Amino acid sequence: MNVEEAKTRIAHLSKTLKEHNHKYYVLSQPSISDYEFDLLLKELEALEKEFPNLVQTDSPTQQVGGDITKNFTQVKHRYPMLSLGNTYSEEELKEFDERVRKGIGNYFTYVCELKFDGLAISITYENGKMLRAVTRGDGVQGDDVTANVKTIQSIPKELKGHYPPLFDIRGEIFMHKKTFERLNNELRNDLLNQGVDEDKIPERLYKNPRNFASGSLKMQDSKEVAKRALDAFLYFVYTDNELTETHAESLKLAESWGFQVSDHFKVCQNIEEVMSFIKGYENSRHELSYEIDGVVIKVNEYRHQQDLGFTAKIPRWAIAYKYKAETAVTKLREVTYQVGRTGAITPVANLVPVQLAGTTVKRASLYNADEIERLNLFDHDTVFVEKGGEIIPKITGVDESKRDLFAQKIQYIQLCPECQTPLVRKEGEVVHYCPNDLHCPPQLIGKMEHFISRRAMNIEGLGSETIAGLFHKGLIHSYADLYDLRYEQLNGLEFELEEDAEGKRKKRSIKEKGALNMINGIEASKQIPFERVLFALGIRMVGETVAKKLAQKFETMEQLMLVRTEDIAGVYEIGEKIAENVTRFFADEENRKIIERLKQHGLQMAIQIDPNEVKSTKLEGKSFLVSGTFSMSRDELKKLIENNGGRNVGSISKSLDYLIVGDKMGPEKLKKATDLNIPMVDENTFLEMIKG
Repeated sequence: MNVEEAKTRIAHLSKTLKEHNHKYYVLSQPSISDYEFDLLLKELEALEKEFPNLVQTDSPTQQVGGDITKNFTQVKHRYPMLSLGNTYSEEELKEFDERVRKGIGNYFTYVCELKFDGLAISITYENGKMLRAVTRGDGVQGDDVTANVKTIQSIPKELKGHYPPLFDIRGEIFMHKKTFERLNNELRNDLLNQGVDEDKIPERLYKNPRNFASGSLKMQDSKEVAKRALDAFLYFVYTDNELTETHAESLKLAESWGFQVSDHFKVCQNIEEVMSFIKGYENSRHELSYEIDGVVIKVNEYRHQQDLGFTAKIPRWAIAYKYKAETAVTKLREVTYQVGRTGAITPVANLVPVQLAGTTVKRASLYNADEIERLNLFDHDTVFVEKGGEIIPKITGVDESKRDLFAQKIQYIQLCPECQTPLVRKEGEVVHYCPNDLHCPPQLIGKMEHFISRRAMNIEGLGSETIAGLFHKGLIHSYADLYDLRYEQLNGLEFELEEDAEGKRKKRSIKEKGALNMINGIEASKQIPFERVLFALGIRMVGETVAKKLAQKFETMEQLMLVRTEDIAGVYEIGEKIAENVTRFFADEENRKIIERLKQHGLQMAIQIDPNEVKSTKLEGKSFLVSGTFSMSRDELKKLIENNGGRNVGSISKSLDYLIVGDKMGPEKLKKATDLNIPMVDENTFLEMIKG
C-alpha cells in the first residue's frame, strides 16, 4: 500500500470508528459488535504504525471513550480514565506476559477480574461522603451524573471505617439481566399503549443491559433513574498516597469502607493460572446475573505498575481478554408466524434445541419477509445462531454447504395463520398485516388485553391469561362483552393457559375472591375519563397523547364519530395517517355497535368539565414549551396552558411562540431559543398572561 492509499484508508477508518464511538458512548445504540470494532481499530493502529506521518491528533487510536454528552456539566478527571488494550487470542496474551517480564522480571503476580459489560464511572469521596460522580467521557473529562449515581443503592453515599480524606474510586455501573428483561417488556407494552406500530417497536427497545444502563444513567430525571434498579461494582482506588502494596489488597480495603466489590477475582502466580481463570469463566459467565464480556488482567504490585508505566492511551501493566460472541450451529425445523394485537405478522424460526450462552435456544425471531430473503433461507437449513447482546437469539447466517439438494426456499405466507385472511403489506412498510381486526383471534385477545391495561381502563383483577381464557371459553369476543360478565359465570371457572416453554399446558380456576375482584374492577372502570376510553379502543396509531388531543378537540364520542378525515388531520400534530385510521375505525358498523354497547353500560363518552378548572381562550393559537424546574410541576403548567386554549409542544422550532423558562434549564435549549429569537418568559410572567 502506498502513502496515498494509506491516507485514504486511514481517513475512512477514522471516520467510521468515530461514528461507532458516538453510537456506543453517547447514543447507547451500538450498530456493530465489539469484535468488529476492535478489528477496525487494530487495522488503523497497524496502518499508523507503518505510516507514522499520517497519524492525526484526533485519531481514534489517540482517544479514550466517546464524546461528551452535552446535557450534563463537564468535569475534568483528577486522574485520567484510560482505556485498556484488549485481545481475543491466547497468543497475544502470552506476548503481553513476555513484555511485562521483560520490563520488571519474573517476581510479580497478576490479578484477574471480570470485565463487566456496563458503563465506567469515577466517583470522588471527600471526608467519607460522595462528592461527585463522573462518566468516562473522552478520558480527560466526563459528564457529572452525581444525582443519578446517588440513586444506585449499592454505591454508598457515606463510608464506614478508616478511609483517606480525599480519593477517587473507579467502577462499572450495570443492569442485571432479569431487570433488563422486565424493563424492556414494560417499555414494549408502553410503546404499544402509545400507539406505536408493532414493526417499529424492536428498533425502539434496548438491545442489551449495557445500553439500558448507559441510557438510564444519562437521563435528566434522577427519579426515573431510581426506577431502573441499576447496580455497580467498584474496582480501583486512586489516591495521592498509596494505601496498600497490591491491587488485591486495595479491593479488600475498599470493601471494608462499604463498597460493593465483586468476589470474582483471583491473584495468579503466572500466565498459565491466568488462562485457567479465563477459560473457567468462558462457560460459567452465563450463570452470572449480569453480563461480562471478558477478563481484565492487571499486574498486582503497585510498584511494578509504576515501573511499567503508560503509553499515550493505555497502561502497560494491564490488558483485557475479550470473549467472542458465542455462536451455535443447529437446524431449522420450520418457520411459524405470530399475529400481534395490531395484526402485525412476525415470522419465528423454530430450531432443533441447542445450548447457547447458558440457555437452551429453541426459537429465534426472523423479524420480517425481508430478513428471510436476506438470509436466503431454505427448509431445514443448518443455521448459525447468536445471542444479540447475549439476550435475544438471532440467526446470523446459513451453512449452504449442508443444504439438502431438494430443499425448498422459504416463502413468506400469503394468508393469516389464525384466520386465513389474505395479508397486506403497505408501501414503505416492512411488516405484513392481517386486516381482519374484528375477527382474527389473536387480534381480538390483544385488543382486550390493551383495553384492560393500566394506562387504558385499568381493570383490576383481570390479566392477559384470564382474558385469553375467557375468550377461548366463549364468554367474551370484544371488550364490550366484559361488561356483560356476571359473578356466577366467573366463580369456579376453569380454563387452560397457553403452552409454556416445554410445550405443557396448565389449568387455572377463578376463585370466589378473584371473581369478585374482576366484577368490582369492571364496574369501577366506568368512571375512567373519556380520553382514556378513546385510547383503550385500540385504534391503530392512536396512543395516549393522540387520544387526549382528539378528546379535547371534539369533546364527545358522538362528535368524533361524525367528523371527516380532513377535520381530524387538521388537529395539531395528528396528520393524515392517524386521521384515516380513526375514520376507518368509526366507519365500521361492528365497531359502532361495540361503542354503543359501551355507552349503554355507562362508560364515559364525553369530556367531563371540572368546575374548578379555569377554561379560557387567552392562549388560543399559541404554542408553548416548558423547560426547567418551577414552583409547580411541569404537568400542572402544561395543564394551565391547555385550559387556556394553548398547546404544548415537545421541541424548539421556528414556529414556537413561547419558551417558559425555569431553573436548571439545559444550555443547549437556551442557545437554540436565543438563536431562533423565541420569546422567553418565566413562571410569574406566564401566570400574568392567563390572569383575569
